[in-house]
Order: sequence, then structure tokens, then C-alpha cells
Amino acid sequence: MTQFTFTRRVVLGMVAAAGLSAPAAAEVDFSGKTIEWVIPFSETGGSAKWANFFGPLLSEELPGNPTVVVKFMPGAGSTKGANWFQREEHKDGTLLFGTSGSTQFPYLLGDPRVRYEYKDWIPVMASGTGGVAYLNAEDGANFDGTANALKDTNFIFGSQGATRLDIVPLLAWKMLGMNVEPVFGIKGRGDGRLMFERGEANIDYQTSSGYLGGSTALVEAGTAVPMMTWGALDEDGNIVRDPTFPDIATFKEVCEATDGCETSGEAWDAWKAFFVAGFPSQKIAFLPAGTPQDVVDTYVAAFEAIRSLPEFKQIASQQVGDYPMFVGTGASKAAREATTVSEGAKAYVINWLADDYGVTLK
Repeated sequence: MTQFTFTRRVVLGMVAAAGLSAPAAAEVDFSGKTIEWVIPFSETGGSAKWANFFGPLLSEELPGNPTVVVKFMPGAGSTKGANWFQREEHKDGTLLFGTSGSTQFPYLLGDPRVRYEYKDWIPVMASGTGGVAYLNAEDGANFDGTANALKDTNFIFGSQGATRLDIVPLLAWKMLGMNVEPVFGIKGRGDGRLMFERGEANIDYQTSSGYLGGSTALVEAGTAVPMMTWGALDEDGNIVRDPTFPDIATFKEVCEATDGCETSGEAWDAWKAFFVAGFPSQKIAFLPAGTPQDVVDTYVAAFEAIRSLPEFKQIASQQVGDYPMFVGTGASKAAREATTVSEGAKAYVINWLADDYGVTLK
């Protein structure tokens, strides 16, 4: 289990102008303690960048300014780490766990490897994200805003697994009529990007933090061409352009421009349902069941203080994207939305996974 350690000095340069607030709660003191923030993916992906961004800020805002250590526990598309967290019993507030859509989706689909129950955990912070799909330079030259010229190309994609967050891109590409063969088993989206960089894959997608942290350099170097984002939701639940990438068309736009792709019907409803479950409230920080309320309140206050930093929005947009951050009751609501999907959408995806990949969830 690899790790990355944050101390107070790490963040000072980044938020020097922000005017950091006072400690969150006087009743709880983490002086001299170490907070372990466990991420069930490899250190190369978007969840790692998310925790690495919030870690030093959390250290500053928790009373006593504890050291925050981000630990990585990849395996089985994140179910290994989630199953481990389900068994843990920490009551002193020194254990935090971070999930993403790739942890939520196996839970939603009834994956038999799931031994965890989201309702047992205590959400204290959640944040949305987006995603960007991109092509290599050769195939990107044939992309004209539609997938029409890409339908005869054989694509290879590094995937964490059929029941993970990769459902969103894989179903999108299928709806566009593209031939994308996933290579299942990578431990994080960052490993998919490395496959792309080595030429072992010719199509990839990253969540916003991973794209900002690694894939934009490929685009700037001319070795990657952005294809589309998954978009974002407006107040009425409509898909609109991702605020972090306003110049890149959404999947909805590309679908509408591509022959045979429909933005209505069973496939679209299923895709949108899993997009909503996987991205607007994608990354969630949990304390384990049994954590005392005063400790929970202290974490909520600390994350609220982070959200209130004058420079937070600017800093966050550069590191993890321009998306809402939910705290306390907002995080609880976001967690419920991220772990709920209609039976119709679930049935469609289960049938699709069985038909296309031979994956049965029994």
C-alpha cells in the first residue's frame, strides 16, 4: 500500500493569499496525530490527485493540524479497498476513505465481489467531476465532431473493469457505433493513460483531475486529440458543457451529430442514469461507522472552511476542475444520489454487459 504524506508546509505556498481560517472545532484536537486517507486506486489516477489536493488543506483546517497521509490500496477495481474499509472500526477520526464512481457502480449493479454497504459509512465531503475522452493523433485527425469517420477503426482502451466507472465511456462509444475493445484489469485511470502514452491503447478518457494533471500535456504535445466530455448538469437536470472544458463538445452533442446515435430511448436513459450516478457527485470522503458525532462535526467544519477559502475556487479549478463541493448534509444527499439508479437503467446495463462482454452479475 503506497502512500503520500502532506504536512502544513506543503500547502502554504499554494494558498498564501487565501487567508486561512481558524481550526474547525475546539473540542476535538488532532495534535500530533496522523490522518490516514485511504484511496482504493493506484497513485496515478484522478482519485489520487483529488485526495492529494484536499489533503494539505484538510491538515490546515483540522484542529491540531495533523499530518495527512494519503494511502493507496488498489485492487479489484477498488472493491478490495472498499471491502477493507467496511471491516475497519476507527472511532478517533484518524481514518478517512475516498470513493469514486468505480466504487459506486459495482455496488449499484450488485457485483458479487462487493462486501461493503454505503449506508454504513458517514459522508463528510463530496465533489463532482467531469471526464474527457481523447484519441491518438492519427485517429484524432479523422474526428470532425462526429464519430462517423471512426466507425471502421479498431480501438483499444485500458479499463479498470466492466462494472466500474468505465461503463460511461464504453456505453457512449458503443452508442456512437465505434469498435472499442477494452483491456480489463488496470488499477486506476492513470494506468490507462500510461497505456495510451506507450501506444498500447489508442483511445482513453480521464476524469477531470487526471486529465488536467496528465492528459493536457499530451494534447499540448500533439499526441492526443480531445474528442468529447461527458458534460455537466444544469439546474433542470439537462446535460450542458462541462465548465472546466467549455471548448470541448459533450457526448450529447457528438451523439446528436453522429449517424445512428440517439439521445432518447433505453440506451440514452441508461447512459445518463449512470453518468448522473458517477460524475456530478463522483468523489466522496467517508468516515467509518461508529465515528463520534463531535469528530464528524469537526471534519464537516474543516471541509466547510476549505470551501470558504477566498482562493479555493481558483485553486480547485486548476487542480481538480470547476465543480461543486458538498459538505455535511449536502455530502449525505450527494452520496445518496451517487448510490441510486433506476431499475430500468440497471437492467439495461446488466444485459449489455452480458451481451457484449460476457459479464454476469450473479
